[in-house]
Amino acid sequence: MKKILTCLDTSPRAPHVLAAAVDLARRTGARLTLFRSVGLPPELAHDDVFGVSPNKLVDKLLDAAKESLARHRADVPPELLDGIEARVGVPWNAICAEATAIEADLIIIGSHGYGGIDRILGTTAAKVVNHADRSVLVVR
Repeated sequence: MKKILTCLDTSPRAPHVLAAAVDLARRTGARLTLFRSVGLPPELAHDDVFGVSPNKLVDKLLDAAKESLARHRADVPPELLDGIEARVGVPWNAICAEATAIEADLIIIGSHGYGGIDRILGTTAAKVVNHADRSVLVVR
């Protein structure tokens, strides 16, 4: 195993997902790419929302995601870190696409849903497991 895509969100569980990824990378000699997908609700795709253009809004969301990932970077030994990435998209799809783009051997993602809608539509983790073309480790 050479590359692990480590998917982190803003939940309090993210440090546990990262710890599991770091532990596995140490054991296997793999390098980690820390990843966050930024979803953009359709309501925000209008020019007049908050007086900010859609492109500027997307840039602000991506910058915030990258800043958050940079804070997690401090918990990863430098020799294990391959990089940080943030992308706009439907989370499960963006994760699968990023794993393909970086040729990850494994995707690590947290297992959780925030409410009833997750039970109806399925969690991001479940969708990644069902759609990924590579192995997925779900951290509880």
